[in-house]
Amino acid sequence: MKTAVQIEVLRELLQQLDDGVNADAGGMRAFPAEAYTSPEIAQREWEVLFKGQPQLVGMTSDLPSPGSFLTTEDFGFPVLVTRDDQGVVRAFLNACRHRGSMVETAPKGQKSRFSCPFHAWTYDAKGALIGVPMEQHFGTIDRSCLGLIELPALEHFGFLVVHPDPKGVIDPAVLFEGVSEDLETWGWGRYQLAYEQTLDMKMNWKLATDTFGETYHFKRLHRDTLANNFHGDVLSYRSYARNHRMILCLRGIDDLRGRPETEWRIEDGGFPVYFLFPNVVVNVGNKRIAVVRVYPDPTDPGRSISKISYYFDREVLAENPGFAQLFSEGFTRVVADEDYATAETTQRALASGLMNEVIFGRNEPPLHHYHNTFRKALGLEPVPFLT
Repeated sequence: MKTAVQIEVLRELLQQLDDGVNADAGGMRAFPAEAYTSPEIAQREWEVLFKGQPQLVGMTSDLPSPGSFLTTEDFGFPVLVTRDDQGVVRAFLNACRHRGSMVETAPKGQKSRFSCPFHAWTYDAKGALIGVPMEQHFGTIDRSCLGLIELPALEHFGFLVVHPDPKGVIDPAVLFEGVSEDLETWGWGRYQLAYEQTLDMKMNWKLATDTFGETYHFKRLHRDTLANNFHGDVLSYRSYARNHRMILCLRGIDDLRGRPETEWRIEDGGFPVYFLFPNVVVNVGNKRIAVVRVYPDPTDPGRSISKISYYFDREVLAENPGFAQLFSEGFTRVVADEDYATAETTQRALASGLMNEVIFGRNEPPLHHYHNTFRKALGLEPVPFLT
């Protein structure tokens, strides 16, 4: 984040504190409760928002060197992501072209060749078929046509992105619209993965995302945890076509009063949070980030899986390795035991069919934005302000 933007945001937060105001959506909206409970909507979201959109699979440090690989099934089918001998990130359907067996089952590692356990057909990190045992017995094949099925892949701003559709397009201008100038300054490509956690919850995936969309609940739900470090009911907010940026207000901002603005740093008074369409929330601390990826269950609108990955500047890990685990476990505990536990009660209430809508207040602008963004992507009309 550029210095001028940091100062602008910190001024805004201080002014909100002084004036007793918050970010304002301009009105209230009532969104249909079926968005969280409808099997038809859930299936449509899976097809359009997940199978039809580029997906984040990790960060640069997850493929630290040529020969690195990772695997995932977050898209509903097995994917292999590699860094080839020239350092280029590539992605493939993790399936042998002979009979479809997975060629790699480890979650990540270092390997230049991938061999199917069934018949040992072997592929390199560029997906080329380089070995067929007893080929003279099998029959004549054109190896150039039987490489691993490749998926579009991109490495940008430290993010590793894969499109589930082999014919899909990853356009970084669209993917990072509105937040590119911020992201290019953070240097997250040098951060290292320190801790990961998966939360399998009984709630719709959008309820999980909702918990990261306002500070109205900080003084209430988090009164004994986050409220010790954050001012609630204060928020700097900017929305773009599909993405948005929130800056939460740290209590440390009070120490900036009276200090020259040239000494201000965003991490001293603000906590940036970026939403990247359709399912990624990046929480930015001082030399650390918590990346949350939320996935729906396409067959059950009342279930979702959140994958939380914690990345730290290498200097932090070298100087204080215990801090990474302490911070990561603490963050996950608050999310699981407070935010998500509460959201699960919401899911049960909505599933009763007795609530027709949920209301988003003027002080919850991120919720207005990304719910209407989802609706637009699904071809639905935006929800207007209440009159």
